[in-house]
Amino acid sequence: MILADLSPQAFDDAAAWLAGQDPDWARHIAAVGPCLHRATPGREPYEALVRAIAYQQLHARAAEAILGRLLALFPEGAFPSPEQLLTVTPEAMRACGLSASKIATVHGIAQARVAGVVPSRDEALHMSDAALVERLVALRGVGRWTVEMLLIYSLERSDILPVDDFGVREGYRRMKGLDKAPTPAQMRVLGGAWSPHRTVAAWYLWRA
Repeated sequence: MILADLSPQAFDDAAAWLAGQDPDWARHIAAVGPCLHRATPGREPYEALVRAIAYQQLHARAAEAILGRLLALFPEGAFPSPEQLLTVTPEAMRACGLSASKIATVHGIAQARVAGVVPSRDEALHMSDAALVERLVALRGVGRWTVEMLLIYSLERSDILPVDDFGVREGYRRMKGLDKAPTPAQMRVLGGAWSPHRTVAAWYLWRA
């Protein structure tokens, strides 16, 4: 089973390690303060993926409103099962605010969970980061960033750097005082030096 240590002490140790990388990291971490990263353990990968799709390319409040309307279709209160979600018509989902492409992706995720392609949380906890990425990016509309959010927040992985994330790359540019943010490929190389604490590094870069 792969579970990271996400205790406050582990975050403090990771921050101290990153601060020792160079003066820019040290200044930035001192300015931001302790790492307050909070995971959402307990969520099934299926639910985490559906939620992540709802949030893609939207302001958080808009995404929360769409999710709220979708969940209101299931008055029992719990997040709908894949089988329940598959009973919701595209027209009903569109009325909640989901686009046609997101509807297709959400239904695809639900079907993949029923088929066992999307693993349960227990199964996912025994899979490597690379194996989960490889399996889940094969789903329509699910990119690497979406899977990395699942790894960071739902599966509590401690060494994930989402290099495609604009906030991560722009945060690095600001921290370093660069004219241009690094490309994802450049960010991947740079981030190699921050392993095994890349999740904490991402948290601090988001705050830049």
